[in-house]
Amino acid sequence: MRKFIIKRLLISVVILFFVAFIIYVLMRCLPTSYLETVARAKSQQPGSKSFEEWMQQLSATYGMDKGIIPGFFAWCGRALRGDFGDSWKWTVPVIDKFKESVWISFIMGGIAFILELLIAIPLGVVAATKQYSKTDYLVTVFALAGISLPTFFFASLLKLVFAVKLRWFDLGGLIGRHYEYLDATGKLLDRANHLVLPIVTLVVISVGSLMRYTRTNMLEVLNADYIRTARAKGLSERRVIYHHAFRNTLIPLVTIIGGSLPGLFSGALITETLFSIPGIGYTSYQSMVSGDIPFSMFYMVFLAVLTLLGNLISDILYAVVDPRVRIS
Repeated sequence: MRKFIIKRLLISVVILFFVAFIIYVLMRCLPTSYLETVARAKSQQPGSKSFEEWMQQLSATYGMDKGIIPGFFAWCGRALRGDFGDSWKWTVPVIDKFKESVWISFIMGGIAFILELLIAIPLGVVAATKQYSKTDYLVTVFALAGISLPTFFFASLLKLVFAVKLRWFDLGGLIGRHYEYLDATGKLLDRANHLVLPIVTLVVISVGSLMRYTRTNMLEVLNADYIRTARAKGLSERRVIYHHAFRNTLIPLVTIIGGSLPGLFSGALITETLFSIPGIGYTSYQSMVSGDIPFSMFYMVFLAVLTLLGNLISDILYAVVDPRVRIS
């Protein structure tokens, strides 16, 4: 197992290098950039230098006057030292802006992901064990409704009912009007109150696909020969389902769980925008729209690292869940 992990890590480093290079090339080839916007605005001021002169000065300041290959290796050198430069849009170091917004999205995504597992997997198992029953149909309708509902429609519906009609929550934002006058516990509860509707939106929209996936895999396992053999031996139905069948159903679910790691940090752009949550999804979108290469480059490479790490975790969990999978 140790050799396998070391080998995969080395391969991941090579893959990450080429992924980072591709991302850097794409960032450098954007049709517009924040530098051009600033240079154009400064060139229009009375008595100012020309647009080309401002572009040369700003490019030299931000290291954009180099070619793609030298610029990429210069970026790699700074990145290895933990220096990702200053954000062009937010005018603060990239790391500082990232730390400021990522934890909001991580808390939302983490809570939503845990609730999704707690709801989807049990309901998927129940629907599979009671196939074609009323319970199965109800679970299926709920899953299909969650899959079919657009995020913006469901979020707007929640805001209309619980924020406008019932006035249980605020329409948006991360803190309330009286946040500064609350004590530590009150501030924590105020933030939690503002995250309820976004988390509910993420759970309902995401739970359907995992529920259907669990049901499909559970049905496939229940029809296997070894399940019939276990029942023929006189084992209780509860032991057959939750000890033999469910354990093998977890094997394909491990792929989804491991692949969900980047989603915990990538944020939810539509949900964060609708509820005015300053998470990493909304922040990265604003950075990309404005041509903020330093922040966008760091964010995309960070997601690539998480994706590779998620795949590695999935492979390791295969051996934990399935005793047939062992690496000597």
